[in-house]
Amino acid sequence: MMAGFMSYFGGRRDPKQSSRDAIVTLRQQLQMIEKKEEYLQKKIDEEVKKARANAVTNKAVATNALRRKKVTEQELERLQNTRFQLEMQVNTLESASFNAENMAAMKKASAALKDIHGKLSIDKVDQTMAEIQEQTQLANEVSEAISSNQFVGVEIDEDELKQELADLEQDELNDKLMGDHVPVHHPAGPSRIEDKRQAVEDDEEAQLKELQAALAM
Repeated sequence: MMAGFMSYFGGRRDPKQSSRDAIVTLRQQLQMIEKKEEYLQKKIDEEVKKARANAVTNKAVATNALRRKKVTEQELERLQNTRFQLEMQVNTLESASFNAENMAAMKKASAALKDIHGKLSIDKVDQTMAEIQEQTQLANEVSEAISSNQFVGVEIDEDELKQELADLEQDELNDKLMGDHVPVHHPAGPSRIEDKRQAVEDDEEAQLKELQAALAM
């Protein structure tokens, strides 16, 4: 009752609910108009049927039927125009309601962004990034300092290290130059002498065979 009292005196109403109520009312009215159109169209068909049936036998009845048909057609046309206007209003209300809901959602999103960025500024962001960079640089310096002091207390001859490195480099160069043609050293001993003796005997035997072949000819 209080809501009706406030509405009567121009109290505030929910625009969304008001739009929904108007759309519901318009759609109900459209349903009534459609039923009325169906009734009028049926009446027109009946008058046409009556005029056709009496066109030869009773022209007066046929003429009156045609007059009633014309009147009903005019009423149907006016009703169709009314239905068109109501449909346009429904479409307009639905579009306006949809746009209003979109604007409300965008407004909420804008307010949320303001809340998120309310405590932020370009200066604060720059300051934070500078602090991060400073701490990262400090961490790198600490790591470098720790790693450079791992041989503290150990006596190392730097000249000796350089000479050892130079020797390793020279050995590597020699290996590359020699490749796979490194001569194999066989120490002198009985096995080596035996190999030479066997080679001499094989050579003498080969010469003897050549001589025998020459005599046989």
